[in-house]
Amino acid sequence: MKKFFVSFSIFVVFILYSILLRHKAPVLAKPSSLASTTSSTSSTQSSTSSNSSSTTGSSTTGSSTTGSSTVSPAPTTTTASSQYKDGTFNGSTQNAYWGNVQVAALISAGKITKIKILQYPNSHSTSVYINQQALPYLQQETIKAQNANIQIISGATFTSQAFIQSLSDALNRAKA
Repeated sequence: MKKFFVSFSIFVVFILYSILLRHKAPVLAKPSSLASTTSSTSSTQSSTSSNSSSTTGSSTTGSSTTGSSTVSPAPTTTTASSQYKDGTFNGSTQNAYWGNVQVAALISAGKITKIKILQYPNSHSTSVYINQQALPYLQQETIKAQNANIQIISGATFTSQAFIQSLSDALNRAKA
């Protein structure tokens, strides 16, 4: 009887803890605050990546030797500065299962300089948490790639797919 009571008590505590943890809302961010927070990160990342691309564009290619194999760095692709028209281009609103995703691409000097998040799923605390992690990464990768050919983030699959679709639409509108 004592074992049953202890087991039952542990089970109840676990259930209560799970419920409290699931319904505990993290600090909710509005889409505009997420966009402004991540856009400063993106612009910093943009200037960093432009500095690194100018140094990696030199005529010598380095390689490093590890044991008996030689590893060469991946070739960097440069985009023509006239690939996109300058301006801000809104992508279409895409369904991400728990809500909609919409992005805007800011193009300057023919290059993607900033991605603004206009909409993202934010009605559930879990969605907010996932998107606060995934959207800045998607923004950085877009600026780094200078196109919509970026990887989907595991755990934020629906948001990633909707982000890429909206971004593709925005970049199609920006084509020169």
